[in-house]
Amino acid sequence: MAMALEMHESVNVFGDPLIPCSTDPLTGFFRDGCCNTNDQDLGSHTVCVEVTKDFLTFSRERGNDLSTPVEEFGFPGLNPGDRWCLCAARWLEAEKADMAPRVYLQRTHMKALEIVPLEILRRYAADLN
Repeated sequence: MAMALEMHESVNVFGDPLIPCSTDPLTGFFRDGCCNTNDQDLGSHTVCVEVTKDFLTFSRERGNDLSTPVEEFGFPGLNPGDRWCLCAARWLEAEKADMAPRVYLQRTHMKALEIVPLEILRRYAADLN
């Protein structure tokens, strides 16, 4: 019996409705443009970021090449300036190495807070005045 891919409630770190992160390139664990998640999303792809050249290099050096297209998975490869739903633990690793990209808090899923404290995410907020 196949398990249904039931999505966790689509809310951001403030408890408000989650705003889409990116539809070009199409991101998210469900490839719905949002950083939605569920129990099958072991990487917790919940942090909406704007990738930078430095971050893409950092990620590639740690074995996750996000710049190179993977056509069989419909992955176009990311370029600096693209928004992407990033694994919360990878973002935290990048933060500790001073390589963390900016974060869109209104587009970041509440589940990210199980891995990254809101106070740390706020320091990188691209969408707060």
